[in-house]
Amino acid sequence: MSYQLYRNTTIGNTLQESLEELIQYGQITHSLALKVMLQFDRSINQALSNRVKSRLTFKAGKLNTYRFCDNVWTFMLNDVEFREVQEVAKVDKVKIVACDGKNVDDRR
Repeated sequence: MSYQLYRNTTIGNTLQESLEELIQYGQITHSLALKVMLQFDRSINQALSNRVKSRLTFKAGKLNTYRFCDNVWTFMLNDVEFREVQEVAKVDKVKIVACDGKNVDDRR
């Protein structure tokens, strides 16, 4: 099963809204919309794992909370410093959601 984390991004939400509109007007079925969303999940996970090459490090001032549920880690961090080569960005709060990429099902 592909992870569905990216459905809550701008592109994921827009796709879902478009599919709902097509269903409402009777242009596609619910089952076709589901197949499109499942393909989106597989494609976005594959694209991110194959195409993103940049590396980023971070240093957290304080770990506020953490949680592990259904093979998904969630970390809430305060006073975080992100670093990419010479660039540095500091933020007050960050939420990190992480999954084990080895469990992603790439069957088509």
